Amino acid sequence: MRLLHTADWHLGRSLEGRNRMNEQQAFLDELVEIVKQEKIDAVLMAGDVFDTVNPPAAAEQMFYDTLARISQMGRCPFIAIAGNHDHPDRLAASFPLSKELGITLVGLPTLELQRIPIKRTDEMLEIAALPYPSESRLKMLLSESAEELDVRKQYDDWVDSYFKEISHHFNPGNVHVAMSHLYVAGSKESDSERPVHIGGAYTVAAESLPSQAQYVALGHLHRPQIIKRAKTEARYSGSPLSYSFSESGQSKSVTIIDVEPNQKAKVEEILLQSGKPLVIWEAKNGVSEVFKGIEQGLHHNSWIDLSVHVQDALSMEEIQRIRRAHEGIVHIKPVYTQNAEEQINVSAQKLPVDELFTTFYKRQTGGAVPEDALVSLFLDLIGEEGMEGEREE
Repeated sequence: MRLLHTADWHLGRSLEGRNRMNEQQAFLDELVEIVKQEKIDAVLMAGDVFDTVNPPAAAEQMFYDTLARISQMGRCPFIAIAGNHDHPDRLAASFPLSKELGITLVGLPTLELQRIPIKRTDEMLEIAALPYPSESRLKMLLSESAEELDVRKQYDDWVDSYFKEISHHFNPGNVHVAMSHLYVAGSKESDSERPVHIGGAYTVAAESLPSQAQYVALGHLHRPQIIKRAKTEARYSGSPLSYSFSESGQSKSVTIIDVEPNQKAKVEEILLQSGKPLVIWEAKNGVSEVFKGIEQGLHHNSWIDLSVHVQDALSMEEIQRIRRAHEGIVHIKPVYTQNAEEQINVSAQKLPVDELFTTFYKRQTGGAVPEDALVSLFLDLIGEEGMEGEREE
């Protein structure tokens, strides 16, 4: 059978207030086409369907529309588990209806093995599906100790015991897959996996993944990667879009698995084309370089984290001109060329307040000179004019 593994869609998520629903819809359209072209028998979605527990209605509509397009009345089963960003009960609420269409939605951890008939190959797919297992969702206290190492050990022990117990229900002669939404020690994360216990107490050792499974489909981390030192083939498919500038330069993909009973799984990565890239742009030659690059079409279809090397502070007019020139610029950060280590030695008692403010401003900004309007505003705020009159008397 031929399976597709994806995860971490985060439908409804924006980028610093920039709407990305069109990009998410483009990914879903691309996913539907991949399922058709690659003749996929079943799709595994390893959690974080949505970005919040209360997603916008438009995001939910996108999700259910995509399920209908992929499943085609049960011809291609779709199996999804809840991630830490999903509301487990809300995600699984429609399961009594969706299961009739070959759609399986698992919200909370259960020892029930998901058995999915694959029509094309006349085989049975058995899935040990473990949604995000936090203490609150498990409704148990894993460790009475508050020490991170103690909690981590108890959490890892619980996950290890869970997979061992549910794996006992695997039937010989069927295809065995596990899927979960958790952090495996040694994996590489990015800033957009928020707000989770990355590298903290909720960490699982690679050895705790089930050896009885022929493939382990993981979600939670946004960088596509293979889990080394695992007893079986295990992989994070990664997010379909880059959701933070820490993911700049990453290639996004879905994973295809060819597997048959009692045989080693064969894994293939399919790169995605949808979604704007996130770019970190450093304009070392100042504002003129920015406008020249924009005129030449540089990063024309990207979200941009822009750093501009300048002598003085960027004026509001310059900032507005830059933003009008390229709607994809998210951040504009000045980098001052003056040596940050250069010390400005002054005698506070002998300088007027406006010069003291200028000196302070230079120190705080790394050498930028404040505009006259800013100095005047500062003087107005502290009533400098009255103070100067008193000093002259």
